[in-house]
Parts: sequence; C-alpha cells; structure tokens
Amino acid sequence: MTDTDSTTSRRAPGTPAELPQTLRPRPAGAPREKQPERDTDDPVVDCAVYVQGERLDVAPSEALQVARDRGGFVWLGLYEPSEAELTAIGEHYGLHPLAVEDAVYAHQRPKLERYDEAMFMVLKTASYVEHDQLTASSEVLITGEIMVFIGRDHVITVRHGTHGELGQLRTQLEGQPDLLCNGPSAVLYAIADHVVDDFLEVAGEVEQDVEEVETSVFSPSRTDDSGRIYQLKRELMQLRRAVLPLELPLATLVDRPNELVPEAMRSYFRDVQDHALRVRDQVTGLDELLTSILQASLARTSLADNEDMRKISAWAGIIAVPTAIAGVYGMNFEYMPELDEPWAYPAALLLMVAACVSLHRGFKRTGWL
Repeated sequence: MTDTDSTTSRRAPGTPAELPQTLRPRPAGAPREKQPERDTDDPVVDCAVYVQGERLDVAPSEALQVARDRGGFVWLGLYEPSEAELTAIGEHYGLHPLAVEDAVYAHQRPKLERYDEAMFMVLKTASYVEHDQLTASSEVLITGEIMVFIGRDHVITVRHGTHGELGQLRTQLEGQPDLLCNGPSAVLYAIADHVVDDFLEVAGEVEQDVEEVETSVFSPSRTDDSGRIYQLKRELMQLRRAVLPLELPLATLVDRPNELVPEAMRSYFRDVQDHALRVRDQVTGLDELLTSILQASLARTSLADNEDMRKISAWAGIIAVPTAIAGVYGMNFEYMPELDEPWAYPAALLLMVAACVSLHRGFKRTGWL
C-alpha cells in the first residue's frame, strides 16, 4: 500500500497511525447502526474485532492492533464521516487517498477498485417509499450508498443516506461464525447480498405500482395517466443506475482470482450475481413495460380527442342544415310563392326536422355519434 503522507511514512513498519480522540469508543450497550442522521460528534457506529468468527468489542483506536495480534480482522462501521474524520481513519488503516476521497463525497456509481493489497467497493442502496396513491409527483424510492474498504485485516463500511442500516445484518452475520471465518470478504458478501435483496424487494413494490397504472390506462373510464407513468419511469431510472453498473464488479469478484476473496467465497458472490442479474432483468422489463404503457396512454388520449372532434363535427353538420334552410327564408325575397301558402311554415319546420334526423341516423351508423 502506498503511504498516504509523510506522517504515515515515519511510522514503524506494521504500526498503525493513532486515531484522533474524537473517534472514541461507543459506550457498552449502545444501539448499533441505528442513526438516521449525524447527531453526535462520532462517525463510528460500531467497531469490533472478529477472531475465528467470534466478536471482540474493542475501542476503535486499539482494534487494528488487536486484530493483527489475534489473527482476526476489524469491522469498523461509519456513518457519513467528514473529510477530516475519514482522512484520519484512512491514515490509520493505510487506505488509498483516492478511495477515501470517493467515500467522503459519495454520489459514486457502483464500482470495484483494486489498490495493491486492498479493495474498495461502492454499492448503491434503495428503499421503497410507501404512498397511499401514486401521483405525478409521488416519491417512489430513495437511494443511498455504502462504501466498503477491504484489506487483509480490516473491513470499513461508510454509509450515506437515511436508510440501509447494517446493524441487523451485522447481528445476523455474527450468528454465522463459520462464514465469518472466511475473513473480510465474508462481510463484503453479506453487504452485497443485503443490498441486492433490497433491490428485489423494491422492484417487487414498483411492479405493483406499474400494474396499478396499467389497469388504470386500460380501464373503460377515461383517464390521463401520462404524468404518473412519467414519474414512475423517472423513479425507476434511479433503480436502474443502482442495479445495472453492479454487474461488472460482481463478475470481477466471481471470475478473477483475488487473494482477498478465498475460493470458498466465490460461490457466495456468484449467488449474489445471479440475484443481481434477476433484478436487472426485472427492472429492464418494467422500464420497457412502462414505455409501452405510456405509448398506449398517449394513443388512447389521441383516440379520445379524435372521437370528440368527430362528435363535434357531426353535431355541427346537423345544426348546419336547419341553419341553411332558415337562412334561405330569412333573405326576404319578394317572389317566394310558398310564403303565401298556409302550409309553408309547417313544411319548412318538417323539412328541418327530417334533415336533422336523417343526418343523425347516418352519423350513428358510421360511429361518429
């Protein structure tokens, strides 16, 4: 690993840099990974050393040395650390400065990068937003990010966003000591699997929204769903940006030999890859279906407009006939013999009615009315 600064280079070999005092250990019994936002000075949500699959609660400043002495690894969980905080942690663990910069500013696309004997992986997270009724302005899902630094003796997770807590995942993983014995890659697998499973759940919820819009578009009643469809497509685009780029990083973990990923773990990552491909196909299918529904909605709207125009034109034609007849008799010519006859007025009215009825029946037969 390349030294990040002169301070790192002055350390004795194998000795981690000291953490600043602000990164103090969390009190015993405090909740883990439950912070909806930064409401404390400490970005450390949880810190533990895992030796042979067993958890050891250790202060963050001592965790790395304990892990090296015991032959285990550290899992340090952070929530939205500042640049100074993550830089200090990066110096302590020997993280590459470029990866640290990406983790601070977030808004990264899913990726996997290799730095000498370390890896850095970015995962997008997604959560479905419950709503009573889908509207043209409904928020369907929210996204966040989880960055994972992997080394031989450490895992550092950096979480951004108001969801995607890893406390329950950590507890579940601690109940599988055989899996934890595979080292830091087991944590990376668990996080990737958790994220992809969330994608499956979100895609299922979005599919229900798509079915609701589809039913509305093809219902007998006249509706305008183009706004809702467009909003759903825009929200689905966020899920596409989280899912599609994940294919290459997972393929790399599965297919390329890596000393940080034991052979036993590659089959686990292959399972995650299969789930990710399933989500990709589902999201792509939903997007294509929404495109078809949008086209159908616009076609129905255009057809309804044409029907309205035909009806208006038909009634205008019917009204034009008595208007024309009345216009003729309103010209007040002197020589109109029928004007002197007693039947002239009723005859004119009868002619108007007969012409209107005839036109109405004709337009009915042709489907204009």
